[in-house]
Amino acid sequence: MGKDITLPIEDGYVNVRVGAILEKNGKLLMVRNADLSYYYSVGGRIQFGESAEEAIRREVLEETGWDLEVEQLGFVHEDFFWSDSPSKQGKLIYEIGFYYYMKTPADFEPRCESLTEDGTEERLEWVDPAEDTVLYPDFFHTALQDRVPYVRHVLKDERE
Repeated sequence: MGKDITLPIEDGYVNVRVGAILEKNGKLLMVRNADLSYYYSVGGRIQFGESAEEAIRREVLEETGWDLEVEQLGFVHEDFFWSDSPSKQGKLIYEIGFYYYMKTPADFEPRCESLTEDGTEERLEWVDPAEDTVLYPDFFHTALQDRVPYVRHVLKDERE
C-alpha cells in the first residue's frame, strides 16, 4: 500500500482517516497514550490505494491484534481542529473520518502494540461513554446511544 493520506495545504493539513466503534458490555474500546489527557478511537489514516473499509480492518488488526469484520459504516465526520502532535503543533487540520461499527466477538481480548506517529507507546482501555472523560471524536458520548441503520454526518469546527 501507499503512504498515509495526509496532505499539506497552505499552513495546515488534510487527513483522511478511519475509526472503529468497538463495543462490549456497554463500553467502547479507546486508545490513550502517556502524552495526552484524552482518549481517541482505534483507527488511523487511510493509506493511498486502499479503501476505507480495507483501512479500518488493517488499523484494527494493527492496534488490537484481531482481524475483525466490519458491521456497517456509522458516521462520516468532518473535523476542523488545531493539532497537538509535536510534528504539526498548532497547525489547522481538516480531517474527514469514516467511523465503522465492527463485529466484536464475545471472546475479544485486544492487545495493543502500536505507537503514535511520533513513536509514543499507545494502550487500549474500555471506556464508558456516559462518564465524564474526554473522547475523540466527542460525538461518541451521545451519538452511539441511538444506533440507526443509516450513515450519519457529523461536523465539528474548532476554528473560531
